Amino acid sequence: MGGRVWLVTASIYVLDNLWGFRVKGDLEDVERIIVVDEGDERVRQESLKMLKGLDIEFHGPREREAFFRSRYGSSYEKYLSLIPERSHAETSYGFLLAYEAGADYIIEIDDDVYPEQGYSLVKDHLSSLANSNGVGIESPGRWINTVDFLELRPSMSLFPRGHPYDPSTRVGNYNHSVQDAECVLNMGLWTGHPDLDALTILYLGGMDGRAPVESVGIKEERVIPLPGNYFAVCSMNTSFSRKIVPAFYQLYMRYMGIDRFDDIWSGIIIKKIADSIGDRICFGKPAARHVKRPRPVWKDLRAELEGMIINEILWRIIDHADISSKSYQDAYLEIANHIERSLGEFKEELHRKFIATQVEKMRIWIDAIDKL
Repeated sequence: MGGRVWLVTASIYVLDNLWGFRVKGDLEDVERIIVVDEGDERVRQESLKMLKGLDIEFHGPREREAFFRSRYGSSYEKYLSLIPERSHAETSYGFLLAYEAGADYIIEIDDDVYPEQGYSLVKDHLSSLANSNGVGIESPGRWINTVDFLELRPSMSLFPRGHPYDPSTRVGNYNHSVQDAECVLNMGLWTGHPDLDALTILYLGGMDGRAPVESVGIKEERVIPLPGNYFAVCSMNTSFSRKIVPAFYQLYMRYMGIDRFDDIWSGIIIKKIADSIGDRICFGKPAARHVKRPRPVWKDLRAELEGMIINEILWRIIDHADISSKSYQDAYLEIANHIERSLGEFKEELHRKFIATQVEKMRIWIDAIDKL
C-alpha cells in the first residue's frame, strides 16, 4: 500500500522514542515528521542531533502563529484558537499541516510510545488500513472493550480510558465474524502500561499515575467493530487516511478544567460518520510499547472527572444523529448541528458551556479546512 506518510507527535521531551523507531528501520517510509512542541530550543537540538537525516519540523507557539497568520491573514486569531496550549489536542495542528501538504496517510504517535519487537510501525499501520481480512466484532452493549484484546499480567478485567461507565456498555458476549474491508483509521494496541483512566488507576493503587498491571501482548491483529459499535479511540498509536481529517479535529481540551477526552470524543464522532458513509475503522497491530511517565493521579482525576460525566451523555447524542451527507466534511457539520440542538440534555451549565464551545470549534475547524 503506497502513499505519502507523515508522522505527527506532540511533545515537550527529547524524542528518544523516535530514535528507537528509526534504529529499528520503522521510519524509512515517513516523508516528514511534525513535532508540535512548546518551543524549547535545547530540547529541539537534542532531538535533532538524535534524529539527524530525517525530515523533521518543530512547531511551537511561534511557528503555529506564523502558520495561521500566513494562511488566514487578519482573522488568523480565530483559527489559531483551535489549538489549545500545552495539551495533547495540539496534534490537530499537525493534522492540518499534513492535510494541506496532501499527505495520504498520517500516523500519530505519543512521545512515551516505543517500538515493540515483531511489529513495524509504518508497514503494519498501512497494512491494517488496506483491504484485508479482520475479525468483525459487535457487542450487545454497543461498546467494544479494547483491553479485552490485550494479554494482561496479572490477568484481570479492566476497561480503557474513555469507555463509558454505564453498565449496559460494559458487557462482553461479542459476536464474531470474518470481515474483509479497507479502514480509514487504525488504532494500534500497546504493550506495557494500558491506557486506563485515573479512577481505575487509583482503584488499583497507582499513586504515581501508573497501574500495577502490564500488557505483554495483543490477542488479535485486526479487529473491525461493526456499524453501531464504538470503542475508546486512544491516539497514542494511530494512523488514518487524509480524507477523514476534516472530521477528525481533536476537541479543545485544558478548558474549563476538563482535559484528556480529545481523542475519545473525536473517535466517537469519526466512528459514527464512518458508519454512516459506509467506511470502517479498526484496531490491532502494530503493537507499540507504552512506557508511561510517573504523573500525579489526583491531577488526572480532576481533569477527567467532568469529562467522564459528559461522556455518558455525549456518546448517545452523537449516536442518535441522523447523517445524510456522504462527505466527511459535511457529515461533521451535521454532527456539530445535532450536538448543538441537544445541549439541553446536559443538566449542568458547566457542561452545556463546554460542549457549546466544542461545537463552535468544530465549525471553525471546517472553515479552516475550507480556506487552505
